[in-house]
Amino acid sequence: MASRILIVDDHPLTREALSSLLGAHGFDVVGCASDGAQAIVEAARLRPDVILLDLSMPGLDGLTALPRLREAAPECEVVVLTASGTEENLLQAIRAGAAGYLLKTEPPEKIAAFLDGVANGEAALSGSVARRLLDQVRAGNGRGSGVPNAIAGALSAREVEVLLLLDEHLGTDEIAKRLFISEHTVRSHVKSLLRKLGVSSRRDALESLAVARAA
Repeated sequence: MASRILIVDDHPLTREALSSLLGAHGFDVVGCASDGAQAIVEAARLRPDVILLDLSMPGLDGLTALPRLREAAPECEVVVLTASGTEENLLQAIRAGAAGYLLKTEPPEKIAAFLDGVANGEAALSGSVARRLLDQVRAGNGRGSGVPNAIAGALSAREVEVLLLLDEHLGTDEIAKRLFISEHTVRSHVKSLLRKLGVSSRRDALESLAVARAA
């Protein structure tokens, strides 16, 4: 079944181009919105699988709208697609629950591939964006604080967040609510981080974290 996409961008030509691109790659573009306020209404009405969200828009901008979109359609993943690759915007978007942060300079085929991954529980980060986010995690800033480099360097930013919440003894449903993602996505992140850490259970992952902290 094709992933259902809501496109949010204030430029009509951009919306049209993205609709054509995603349609050609097998996605079902169920709607478009020109600002954050309209996006919230459409997200609640259409319940898409993924919202492709621009940040710089008149009226309610993307960063302000993002947490409200997560409330309006909690089962939906929000992927930022923007011309702004600033560290501040990146961290704010990830903290607000974005499942991805893509730059508009990405080739169209890569944007489609990233969205396909998000629909299957993966994160989506442009290469330069991923590098900056990993640097933040390694520096102990943002939500990656408390995870030693030996572990943080092996995981995605979202997996680090999930691991920290596991360390708070939260269950799958509680982590989903905290991060504004689905329980299915939480389980996908847990499975991925267990594989990357070479362990078979959540308990083993937390033991690895404790050992790394003590080293």
